[in-house]
Amino acid sequence: QVQLVESGGGLVQAGGSLRLSCAASRSIGNFNFMGWYRQAPGKQRELVAGFIGGGSTNYADSVKGRFTISRDNAKNTVYLQMNGLKSEDTAVYYCNALYFAHAYWGQGTQVTVSS
Repeated sequence: QVQLVESGGGLVQAGGSLRLSCAASRSIGNFNFMGWYRQAPGKQRELVAGFIGGGSTNYADSVKGRFTISRDNAKNTVYLQMNGLKSEDTAVYYCNALYFAHAYWGQGTQVTVSS
């Protein structure tokens, strides 16, 4: 069983920055995947960024060059640094981990970007 706790969402003006954190209840070093999804109203949940297996990263095209995912294995935490935020980044952001073929989700944190 894995618990994921997100923090760091909020309201920010367009062009601003936010950093999201996701703390896991166990070591993240063995996760097959750990990263962030988001879901805007009326839209499907989509991958934003994530670490795959041994450490390679994957980003959605829409956030490349603006968002950076990082992790601190000692703290079992993954971060999402979001710069140059746009109104279209407004969504609920969910932390996700894949461990032994089971997917775990955090409760979600709201990010709202005002234009």
